[in-house]
Amino acid sequence: MDLQITNKKALVTGSTAGIGYSIAKHLALEGAVVVMNGRTEKRVQDAIEQLTTETGSTQISGVLPDIDILVNNVGIFEPKEFRDISDADWVRFFEVNGRIIFISSESGVFIPSEMIHYGMTKTAQLAVARGLAELTKGTGVTVNTVLPGPTKSEGVGGFLDNLAADQGKTAEQVETDFFTHMRPTSLVQRFLSTDEIANMVTYLASPLSSATNGAALRAEGGLIRSIY
Repeated sequence: MDLQITNKKALVTGSTAGIGYSIAKHLALEGAVVVMNGRTEKRVQDAIEQLTTETGSTQISGVLPDIDILVNNVGIFEPKEFRDISDADWVRFFEVNGRIIFISSESGVFIPSEMIHYGMTKTAQLAVARGLAELTKGTGVTVNTVLPGPTKSEGVGGFLDNLAADQGKTAEQVETDFFTHMRPTSLVQRFLSTDEIANMVTYLASPLSSATNGAALRAEGGLIRSIY
């Protein structure tokens, strides 16, 4: 299917790894001019080189031009007991995750007890995105949010490996335990791949999704039980 985004300029924040990298890759494969973003110049340059090799695209950079597509993906997470979350942690999470965001999380609706400060920022993102969508009437601009479920991104993969080592288990056993005890409502009972999230985002970036605006679309493996 032609998503009609050839030569459209797309900025993907937090795109040197994980979901952001997969989104950048899928946009590049569809012919978009991709601008990558990360925390250090080296990570951005390494990601540009890797993505250029994987896609064959020569339209990938780390310099911000005028853009047609903005995918605000950057975010942080950290499991922590509510009583252990300091005021500084609340502020840090809100400052990173509380921008105009398109990549939110199922945690914005299904608040995790082990990451309440994270869930708070994701709920705020949903509100901001919907509010911005209200400003787009008649413009042709759309503002939507994607709610990924637990995804095997770079950070999550490292967290699983460390947890497995600490518990003397395999990463597969830790994953099974996580969905049995922490996310039992998941219908897929596994971590999602970053490509599965990127597929949804790439469609939303295209003109084919023009009838979708102000929406929060789920790609969370059926974890949220409500139908709305």
